[in-house]
Amino acid sequence: MSGRATPSLTRRRPTPLAGTRLPLVVVAGRPNVGKSTLVNRIVGRRAAVVEQEPGVTRDVKVLETDWSGVAFALADTGGWLGRGDELATKVSGQAERAAARAQVVLFVTDVTVGATADDLEAARMVSRLGAPTLLVVNKVDDAKREPAAWELVGLGLGDPWPVSALHGRGVGDLLDEVVRLLRTSAWAGAPAEAEPTDDVPRVALVGRPNAGKSTLFNRLVGEERSIVHDQPGTTRDTIDTLIETDAGTFCFVDTAGMRRPSRTDAGTEHHAVLRALDALDRADLALVVIDATVGVTHQDQRLAERVGASGCPAVVVLNKWDLVPSDERAEVVAGAADRLAFLGDVPLLRVSAKTGRGVARVLPALVTATDAYRSRVPTGALNRALRDIQARHPAPRARIRYGVQGATDPPTFTLFASARVPPDYLRYVEHQLRERFDLGPTPIKLRVRVGGR
Repeated sequence: MSGRATPSLTRRRPTPLAGTRLPLVVVAGRPNVGKSTLVNRIVGRRAAVVEQEPGVTRDVKVLETDWSGVAFALADTGGWLGRGDELATKVSGQAERAAARAQVVLFVTDVTVGATADDLEAARMVSRLGAPTLLVVNKVDDAKREPAAWELVGLGLGDPWPVSALHGRGVGDLLDEVVRLLRTSAWAGAPAEAEPTDDVPRVALVGRPNAGKSTLFNRLVGEERSIVHDQPGTTRDTIDTLIETDAGTFCFVDTAGMRRPSRTDAGTEHHAVLRALDALDRADLALVVIDATVGVTHQDQRLAERVGASGCPAVVVLNKWDLVPSDERAEVVAGAADRLAFLGDVPLLRVSAKTGRGVARVLPALVTATDAYRSRVPTGALNRALRDIQARHPAPRARIRYGVQGATDPPTFTLFASARVPPDYLRYVEHQLRERFDLGPTPIKLRVRVGGR
């Protein structure tokens, strides 16, 4: 198959097929056949973690992309195995549930290995689901390997589509066929997950490995969306899920556990941490998950500092509260408040993600934080507050003449002053504005302009 070798990175404005949602294309297959490499090739960026070791992808990651002006959601899944340990079973279940919702399945195999028993079992699973399926034979890096691709016809999934996900060879032809199937197929799968809109608050769940982030994430979204296992570091990628609640719509982002940089120098965990930090930098709110049985560690403090530097408000969750002895609970709360004091008066929620105890308090806390983050103070009320603040405690050798709020997310105020205002006095003004307008722990930015009348 000749033709376009590499999907273009220059995208035209896509046109969703159904007008109201995007069709779902699922990339499936056994571990270590190059599924994530193919996903990255299609979306035109390194969106999925790729390593040589098998089993890197564990959760289902849904990305929005397009080809020839047709938009679709592309799901990267963990490797499907018919047998294995508890974690492998959960990963396989996630992949199977994703494939059951697909409009098109890209079943990926490895030409250098040929058809294995695991390929055959996975192919039977996909066939049972009934979605249109393309047999993608990966690692066909040159024409000499194309004949070997036909040896995989025995999987019963039709003619092979030889590609090299690493080099882009044959991927354009494959995408042409995907688009043709999307345009003509009457397959009625479940709706794909939509890309979150700009006005939906993004909530990043962050914390050290094994603090219970994925368990809390699954409890909040109401389904087993992320793999949960007692092995630290199970989550390798960021997982976005848009959910509707009585309190409004939120986009929850489950992230990989973050450890000290010296322990994440290279490889899978290093890339996972980079994605977690990127998710935090793009978040509107952060749920900082602490293992209450351990307490706030130095690494938790470093992570909380990163949350503070990101400029988004935080809600601290003391997870595994049911495992903390009753006579130690007051000490745990006091220690957390002391070690995280630099975050301000943040809520400290005591929950058990495993049992659900206390989780109902998370959403109201997020709503309160969101409202404060998006607060807008009327100019008149702001300037009356500034006059009262200065009357109570004047600034040394300076006077704030007036102020305006220039932005929200977080509330940002520009103060026009007669001279430079000392940092200590600005902290005092910030504290007073926070109290006056009930801004709680949300970050506040104060900018000072000197001069004028």
